[in-house]
Amino acid sequence: MTQDKKISSDSPDFVASLAGGLSVLLAFDENHTTMTLSEVAERASMDRAKARRYLLTLHALGYVHKNKRQFKLSPKTLSLGASYLNSVHHHDIIQFYLERVTEQTGESCSFAVLDGDDVTYIARSAAQHRLLSIAIAIGTRLPAAYTSMGRAIIANLPEEALTDFLDSTEMVAHTPHSITEMAAFKDELARIKTQQYAVVDQELDSGLRSLALPVYKSNKELIGAINISTNAMRISEEALIEQFLPLLKECADNIQTYYI
Repeated sequence: MTQDKKISSDSPDFVASLAGGLSVLLAFDENHTTMTLSEVAERASMDRAKARRYLLTLHALGYVHKNKRQFKLSPKTLSLGASYLNSVHHHDIIQFYLERVTEQTGESCSFAVLDGDDVTYIARSAAQHRLLSIAIAIGTRLPAAYTSMGRAIIANLPEEALTDFLDSTEMVAHTPHSITEMAAFKDELARIKTQQYAVVDQELDSGLRSLALPVYKSNKELIGAINISTNAMRISEEALIEQFLPLLKECADNIQTYYI
């Protein structure tokens, strides 16, 4: 999972117009499906003139629909995410094993990868009940430092990549349970690396308790993490580990066999 370092925004190789166009696309979400030019400009943190040019270009390319003063994403934007998912080896296999865990436990099971300071969900089997205050879907990004999958990955990063992550991450009190001291966070990562699983108990969202494992290729290369999310009022941490950890380990082992 070692990656080359990113260029800075003031690098001559940085294409500001491309970054701006992507910011406009990312301004749309489940709570902002249709917006005016002014609303897009505000959410993308740019002036109206720039936002207008980006929107009209995206409209010309077919990625945005325009109806008078209203803009919304077109189905063509799905091709951007589909290109990534198609590049993920054995995505259907991963989905199959996640769904089997959900059938066995009645809980949501997900697979995510580390992307900068966030984890990005690339496969998910959702339980009937909703746990987070936000909806989770393929492509959802959450702060890696406060998710079980994020910590399972971070704890097992090579030393240089781990240092880079810790230097760039910010400790935030999402709930009263959140770790906010870097020393405590490092201690937690050391514990996770030793035991090879992570439990995050209501640190991102009150009532959410989750268990995650790193997922490796057969050659021990880290590729991501899987987790089970539960309601903290319904499933204790002890039950999470005793009942669900063996099932999650089996899932990780099954996925690993397809990555030679």
